[in-house]
Amino acid sequence: MPEKSSHLFTNFIVRAIVGMALIFFINEFLGNQGIDVRVGMNLWTVLTSGILGTPGVALLYGISFYGIM
Repeated sequence: MPEKSSHLFTNFIVRAIVGMALIFFINEFLGNQGIDVRVGMNLWTVLTSGILGTPGVALLYGISFYGIM
C-alpha cells in the first residue's frame, strides 16, 4: 500500500510541474501573438494541473477564453 501512495504522489508532482511549465510557455506564446489571455500560476492552477494533467491546463485556458467572450 505505501508503494501505491508514493506512486500517486510522484505522479501528481510530475503532472503539476509539467502543467506549470505548459502554462508558462503558453502564456508567453499567447503574449507574443498579441492575445491577451493569461492563466495565473497559483495554488488552484497547480492543483488543477496536478489532478487533471494536461486536460486540466486546457480547461483553465478554456475558462479564460470564455471569460473574454
